[in-house]
Amino acid sequence: MGRMAITNRKALALAACAGVAATLAVTPAQAAPAVAAKPSALAWAPCADAPAQECADLSVPLDYREPKGRSVSVAVSRLRSDRPEVRRGVLLVVPGGPGDSGRGKLAIVGERLRAETRGAYDIVSFDPRGVGGSTRADCGLDRDDLEVTRLRPWPAPDGDISGSVAVARRVAERCARNGGELIRSFSTLNEVRDIERLRQALGERKLSAWATSYGTYVGAVYAQKYPDRVDRMVLDSIVDPDPSRVERGWFANMSGAVEDRFPDFAKWAADPARDARHRVAERPEDVRPLFLALAERLDRVPERGPDGKERLTGNRLRARLQSALYGDSAFPGLAELIVSARDVGDAPPPAVEPMSVSSADAAVHIGVICNDVRWPRSVASYERDVAADRLRYPLTAGMPANVMPCAFWKNDTAEKPVRITDEGPSNILMVQNLRDPATPHRGALRMREALGDRARMVSVDSGGHGAYLRNGNACGDRTVTAFLTTGERPERDAARGRRPRVTLPAPPGTRPRPPRRPSPCPRTRPGGSRSTPTRRPP
Repeated sequence: MGRMAITNRKALALAACAGVAATLAVTPAQAAPAVAAKPSALAWAPCADAPAQECADLSVPLDYREPKGRSVSVAVSRLRSDRPEVRRGVLLVVPGGPGDSGRGKLAIVGERLRAETRGAYDIVSFDPRGVGGSTRADCGLDRDDLEVTRLRPWPAPDGDISGSVAVARRVAERCARNGGELIRSFSTLNEVRDIERLRQALGERKLSAWATSYGTYVGAVYAQKYPDRVDRMVLDSIVDPDPSRVERGWFANMSGAVEDRFPDFAKWAADPARDARHRVAERPEDVRPLFLALAERLDRVPERGPDGKERLTGNRLRARLQSALYGDSAFPGLAELIVSARDVGDAPPPAVEPMSVSSADAAVHIGVICNDVRWPRSVASYERDVAADRLRYPLTAGMPANVMPCAFWKNDTAEKPVRITDEGPSNILMVQNLRDPATPHRGALRMREALGDRARMVSVDSGGHGAYLRNGNACGDRTVTAFLTTGERPERDAARGRRPRVTLPAPPGTRPRPPRRPSPCPRTRPGGSRSTPTRRPP
């Protein structure tokens, strides 16, 4: 979801899949006092960390049942159209996660997005409540519980989940004790309500949007609740909207998604063009058994060496695999780690930098997934699910089916999940990689089925998390850009050819292989007509 991966710079899966600036955690008691029934205009000023953009703070109710009660702040940023004469409106960048920074993403992709859409929009994004520059909560978690192999519940090497249960109980108790009313307000529905207040504050009759990962669920719920407020919406790397599968089902989907994606890494890591530091095996089919055997050997390694430094364990290797599968650019680092651990034999494995998150980032991720829906309470049910998942999907060793703090969550006031339907304007374009390690294609098909004739879906023959402006598929990118700028979509669901391969820099004196040419784009037709033919997924 988000990304739902972990990197050394930020645990995007837990904050979960764009850098967030550190801010002082604020509890509701420290938040601003009452807010007006309707939001006031935003007071824009140059962003301190991105002068080309403007920043503002949006005041939203802590609890929408008390709209004039206490408020919290949502940090907003904007990149104005550089062609005001052709400006169409606002394009909202909806971040993933739960817990990703929209302002951070806009700082990275804003200029390119403005160029792609030829100035048709003011491009706006935001840090959801609890994230980055917005009002934050803090569960006060211990440092050890913030490492991803604990917060993301990797079972013990033998499949035992008692350690995961202990961490889940401890995190739930700390969040109940220290998170206050703010952490109880973290939810998809409140983010959707915050977006609607943002639309009002911007003075726009409608919003266009580009939503990614978990943000696709936010975007779909917004389009369901406010269909007349959506101009053009792009859903990119899409989650399963089935109310019985949101949140916990998304995690469970990762097991098969990692299996779908792993062959891309195996092919890369066995390419004869690799140097000795990066070539994991002679053949692609040898990479998987080598990885599994290495992870099993590392399962016997203590988490810390005699010097107190963290060592590469089996679960730490598995966590790095899951993170690296989000984008081919991470393949070299993963391959180098595998080769170095493989080549030491029985000697101590390499020391590794722990992948951890801040307590505030953990709070917003956990808060959303636990507040949105009720999770099973039975520890025995998780034990059974983990045992089955480990057998079927050994690369993830049962982690996606394991127990989370939600099983012991104290806030039992989850609102009923919104059911996504085909009622509303036909103005949604979906774009999805076929081999996404976090939001698999099969989950996107469920969203496609739910939306019916409201949407068209473009399936890109590519791996990794994130499709538009990310994986180098020019045809897929052109399709999304055409929709945002002209409203044209494929007449029916479509597929796109493979992107060019990503390789290490070619050695001196050699020539890189030419990229494959993508398949041609099919005809498009303006969106908005309920009569446009659609081929629904099976």
